[in-house]
Amino acid sequence: MTSPNTQTSSGVKSKKSNLVEIQNYIGGRYVPAASAATFETINPATGEAHGRVAHGTAGDIDQAAQAAQKAYESGPWARMSYAERAKVVAAIGDLILKNREKLALAETTDTGKPISESFDGDILRSAQNFHFFSQFASTFAEETYSASENERHIAVREPVGVCGLITPWNLPLYLATWKIAPALMMGNSIVLKPAEWTPYTATLLGEITKEAGLPDGVYNVVNGFGANEAGEALTRHPLVRSISFTGETSTGKAIMGAAAGTLKKVSFELGGKGANIIFADADLSEAIPTAVRAAFRNQGQICLAGSRLFVERPIYDQVVEKMVALVKAIKVGDPTKSDTQMGALISAEHMEKVMSYLVIGKAEGRLECGGERLSDLGPGNFLSPAVFTGLGIKSRFLQEEIFGPALPIIPFDTEEEAIALANDSPYGLSASIWSSDINRIHRVSRGIKAGMIWVNTWFARDLRTPFGGQKSSGLGREGGRYSLEFFSEAKTISYKYKG
Repeated sequence: MTSPNTQTSSGVKSKKSNLVEIQNYIGGRYVPAASAATFETINPATGEAHGRVAHGTAGDIDQAAQAAQKAYESGPWARMSYAERAKVVAAIGDLILKNREKLALAETTDTGKPISESFDGDILRSAQNFHFFSQFASTFAEETYSASENERHIAVREPVGVCGLITPWNLPLYLATWKIAPALMMGNSIVLKPAEWTPYTATLLGEITKEAGLPDGVYNVVNGFGANEAGEALTRHPLVRSISFTGETSTGKAIMGAAAGTLKKVSFELGGKGANIIFADADLSEAIPTAVRAAFRNQGQICLAGSRLFVERPIYDQVVEKMVALVKAIKVGDPTKSDTQMGALISAEHMEKVMSYLVIGKAEGRLECGGERLSDLGPGNFLSPAVFTGLGIKSRFLQEEIFGPALPIIPFDTEEEAIALANDSPYGLSASIWSSDINRIHRVSRGIKAGMIWVNTWFARDLRTPFGGQKSSGLGREGGRYSLEFFSEAKTISYKYKG
């Protein structure tokens, strides 16, 4: 591998500075951008650059797509059996666990999230994605139908070819592996464009895939930006036959338009504005602390966050009081410390966006706690978690995705009102319902227009079930057979026999 600092892997300190060199990974080698251009990635907790990143553009995407196509056409990967691919995919999961501390620190450095969330959550789940799909894909059998004694029809699944993956900054490795693992198990080659704010772990994964035995060119990473640059080039490249994207709704619309020219398959998991509904008969000892976690985990930067809390009026004051007390107790601080519960927002730019919504909340409602820039923690992007009451349902605060530590609490009086409030949103990704009445739970869960409903819990997942949203929250589904279907093409082979 060649690089400006004669490194043998990405993620090594430059000889010329303290910055980590984060390169592209193409054809099984770490390489600089074709233009030699770089950009810096910032540690959200310190406000200082920690990495120098290869600034890939359309030329780098073309190199990666060519390498992926070559690996797909002439390499062994697409022709291997499920069992052969499963050994490599499972080994990737094993190596993620082996490198858990390194990957967790890289993730926290890139994102600003607490190290406990990276180590105990994101990296474990990343490994689980590989382990799950390495086993589950083998159950994805061919279908055979006999129309008559002399006729048989077989439905088979084949790789799509080169798959383009565009992943977000909030759960970088976790959500990248959610796409990489099923794409690999179906025999595809990959070109991944991670979010420019969080390129570290996706690039480190290159050396892990190589050690696991993945053939060169099957996994490729191009770092860079979106519109008019690497991301858009990936969506338009003629060799790329599918695009799986997780991110903002507006970006999803742009990708759909860009991909239309080459009739790519597309799958989008987009924004959310999750409703969390607590009825008066709920177990508040579970509902209230879970509502806090749902609103403020990862600094509120989760598309599945319970970012609108609706509480039945008889318990409204009680819930607000207890929520405020718990939120005030959240420890915000250095994300590398094990006792930190909330770290820094991803960037100064994003923090300014979140703070603009706090201005709206203060003008239109009542700030119960938080909502302050924590400058005593240094130059990082630290905000105290905020709780608001008194906001109207049509306020931008409730209608738009803030993606930060800001929670409105709204009272309701009837079951029908709760459903209407939950559905009064352009998004439909997820919702939680808290009640001990099973009949009510059934009615409300069927009445809410969202792709995922949690009952007396939040963030529970079985990787076999469909994951995705309705309305402006997405297109298509991921998970289990839904991922395997997207990353493959169906073919029917019909046989006619004589005699």
